[in-house]
Amino acid sequence: MTTTVGPARTALVTGAGRGIGRHLALGLAEAGFAVGLVGRTLDTLEETAEACRRHGVPATAAVADVVEAGDVHTAMDAIHADLGSIDLLVNNAGAIEALEVPFADDDVEDVWRVIEVNIRGPLLVTQAVLPRMLEAGGGRIVGLSSGAAYRRSPAHTGYGIGKGGLARLTVMLDAQYRDHGLRTFDLSPGVVRTDMSTSMPMHEGRTAWTDPGDVVDLLAGIARGDLDALSGRFVRAGVDTVDALRAATDQILATDGRVLRVTSWGDDDPLG
Repeated sequence: MTTTVGPARTALVTGAGRGIGRHLALGLAEAGFAVGLVGRTLDTLEETAEACRRHGVPATAAVADVVEAGDVHTAMDAIHADLGSIDLLVNNAGAIEALEVPFADDDVEDVWRVIEVNIRGPLLVTQAVLPRMLEAGGGRIVGLSSGAAYRRSPAHTGYGIGKGGLARLTVMLDAQYRDHGLRTFDLSPGVVRTDMSTSMPMHEGRTAWTDPGDVVDLLAGIARGDLDALSGRFVRAGVDTVDALRAATDQILATDGRVLRVTSWGDDDPLG
């Protein structure tokens, strides 16, 4: 029997000092969530934490490089001590290659750095948070995803591999812990105007950007439990809304849509 999970009250956001992570932390604080903030730079984290506290909620910051296990465990212990159990984890911290080139022309060490941040980071943070989350009755884990996880791309090989791996983590956690009260989601923020996105050649001249409020709205809907039936699946801000996804839930489930998988060529495909 599938466990029912209550609305989230306490959130942890990685990469929360700037960019999309800051938008998400502030949006959650405005919605009444206590927030734990993790990132590599104390000054920006403390600035975000103070802005969150202006909404009347507890906010605590901990410095960590998410690919360093010792950093992660120290930061998680500090945040749990301040806020108690985390019932919404947002694995937002990520990276992209410095060069926008095909793989043969790229620096493989930089490609590996990107894969590590986008995969090892969520693995370490999730494992540090998950046991206490399950002991408290469950919760929700959101990975900040991208269409790059699902589409072919002429560049950013490590980013695509990393986000594709994150999508598999979302599916695996759903399969292993759904009956224990865990709900997992891949949330693509679309293209939000940040320092990182505006520095990328592919976005030069772009005028259409995803409103950060749309990302927060979708995340808040996940946190409330509005989309629990779609656990293990992909949603995209700026295209999806909570209401539209709820209306389409039966169709999504019937077609096993919004998941990363091999598709068959037809009824005679031996892979089925």
